[in-house]
Amino acid sequence: MSGPASSDQRALASSLEPALHKVLHGKLKPIHWFKADWQRGGAATGKSVYEDESGTHQVVIKLPIGPQELIWTRRLQESSEELVVPRLFASGSELGGYDLAWLVMECLPTGPLALRWHENHVQRIAAAAAKFYASAAAFKVNQDPKREPWEQLISDAQKSVKVNHIADHKRWAAALKTLKRRSQPLVEQWRARRADQWLHGDLHMANAMTRGEFTKGSVVLIDLAEVHVGHWLEDAVYLERQFWAIPERMKQARPVRAIATARRRLGLEVETQFGQLAMVRRALLAGSAPAFMKSEGPPRYLAACLIRLESALASL
Repeated sequence: MSGPASSDQRALASSLEPALHKVLHGKLKPIHWFKADWQRGGAATGKSVYEDESGTHQVVIKLPIGPQELIWTRRLQESSEELVVPRLFASGSELGGYDLAWLVMECLPTGPLALRWHENHVQRIAAAAAKFYASAAAFKVNQDPKREPWEQLISDAQKSVKVNHIADHKRWAAALKTLKRRSQPLVEQWRARRADQWLHGDLHMANAMTRGEFTKGSVVLIDLAEVHVGHWLEDAVYLERQFWAIPERMKQARPVRAIATARRRLGLEVETQFGQLAMVRRALLAGSAPAFMKSEGPPRYLAACLIRLESALASL
């Protein structure tokens, strides 16, 4: 589902549309600007038709975008296989005299997969993630991995449990007390991970499209604004976390295991003890959830985080 773009987005897009048509030398037809229900961020998004020497193409226009999305959409066009990101027709880092990045890319016919659940979604996203890692590995790592302030986040979570009187606050208090006591070795174990791999950074079903049918075909990953350096388990547990409050789906699909399997198929490294490291990541993410009440405060999700935290602590 999609609706009209916000007034600010429309104003920006409308003011820059003539410059975009000019730089593309008339290859782009009139643009319909919209905002999808699942879309995040401030980019204006539009649909149009693009004509070049290879034919007529249904396209999506995004502007402005961040530097990472521009860089990685361009970089991953170089694959000789079916692209794991949308095909790019035109792009730039300035428009209308402004330092403003933009993309004109293929309009994928199906998705996102978040619109309707199917038990093979996770396996297909995992295959796409592994393909992304393999393709991105060709590019030199030129940044340090993110360093989350876990100790502070756990303290903030403890304060939030008290201040917000969340459900099961006594269980939360007990679990967070245990996590706080054991945090140093857990954080040290996480920070000792190999963290020199390019990650998608926002791997979830709303960023998964396909050129095929809804339940068939290779997945195409969109929205590359959060690409960064780290360890593949960050993407894997992030994807898994989307299902913590939907346990019936967790019985059908195991994102961490699925991505590990997909990596092995492509000859990518998978540590023998990846399950232990994944459990550390789960404990830290679940335990820090109360620190983010605005984004992670829905009661059902917090209840699922508590169960995940208690389970992880028991396993560790």
